[in-house]
Amino acid sequence: MRKEGQETIEVTLQTLASEVQKQKDIGSRLVQICCARIGDDFELHYSFEHVDQDQKFKFVDLKLITDAGSPINSITGIYFAAFGYENEISDLYGLKIQGNLLDFKGTFITTSIPYPFGKPTVAKKEGA
Repeated sequence: MRKEGQETIEVTLQTLASEVQKQKDIGSRLVQICCARIGDDFELHYSFEHVDQDQKFKFVDLKLITDAGSPINSITGIYFAAFGYENEISDLYGLKIQGNLLDFKGTFITTSIPYPFGKPTVAKKEGA
């Protein structure tokens, strides 16, 4: 079994598209996009995999940290399959992703409360 190399590249809102395009240009496949709330910010991971020149699998993770108010440019123009991940992140976290080629406009996932993962955790008051 071949061991997979792994690399994490920190990106910004301004460099995200160019780094994603680099992955497309070398033949990487989009593995997943995930999001987590970290305090007041959000951490997104765009994960890719390709076979390098030595015929070894290489896993590349693009890490983006942003706040809730900053719009994120969609990568669906580069990887159309990202539409599902981007709609899910918009619906569950309330992040604004602009330019999604298949934007469900908040109807991709129906929840009982809007943006359930986008709100800070509320601590229960003692004695309540």
